[in-house]
Amino acid sequence: MLTESDMERYDRQIIIDGLGQEGQERLKKARVVIAGSGGLGSAVSVYLVAAGVGTVRLIDHDRVELSNLNRQVLHWDKDIGRRKVISASEKLRSLNPGVTIEAVDETIKEDNVARLVAGFDMIVDAMDNFPVRLMLNKAALDRNIPFFYGGVHGFEGRAMTIIPGRTACLKCVYHGSIPGDKIPVVGATPAVIGSIQATEVIKYIVGIGELLADTLLVYNGLDMEFTRFKVKRDPDCEHCGKWRDEVKNEC
Repeated sequence: MLTESDMERYDRQIIIDGLGQEGQERLKKARVVIAGSGGLGSAVSVYLVAAGVGTVRLIDHDRVELSNLNRQVLHWDKDIGRRKVISASEKLRSLNPGVTIEAVDETIKEDNVARLVAGFDMIVDAMDNFPVRLMLNKAALDRNIPFFYGGVHGFEGRAMTIIPGRTACLKCVYHGSIPGDKIPVVGATPAVIGSIQATEVIKYIVGIGELLADTLLVYNGLDMEFTRFKVKRDPDCEHCGKWRDEVKNEC
């Protein structure tokens, strides 16, 4: 139920065709995990919290470093040395006191990922670690909840929305190992991709628009181009191939 304050705060969203009070109420009831509180996580969390997503869980175990500050806009000079989830959650609570912010200071691993995402409706990937991204991809498939992928490199970024039972998953698209070197990035790139991820989450919750389903969106900031690549599920995918077949057989 929206309060009088909610109606005023979210007025510019509520008047959007297809969103309305019902859509805003759906946002208020939603529970979203954001894995990572760095560059992507800053952008995603700011816009989801500002939009009125009811509960947001931030997961990160890193501390703020000086080299983070060109892109991780929720962290400031005074936060250097602090845990990122603490720094980020303080700013987000000030931005919108009506949203519940959960700060989880843990490293995502095989033995805790299921616990960390339990009870939530969707997972947003704001990581810079590909093995962890794949853990989150599988965790989303296992729980039958959507997974919103985003990645950045220099002036380039990528985004894709994975819906279990309907679309290709991240493992279908990325095969083999991914280099784990230091990633170059200009600060505006995660802002662009994080905003796209937040938009996808809002559209999914409200039930409007066309999602980046079976679509990898690639952003090239140097040429200011957006390119859409259609992707297909790999029937032999380690993460979703067997899972999808089992779901189909049960229907």
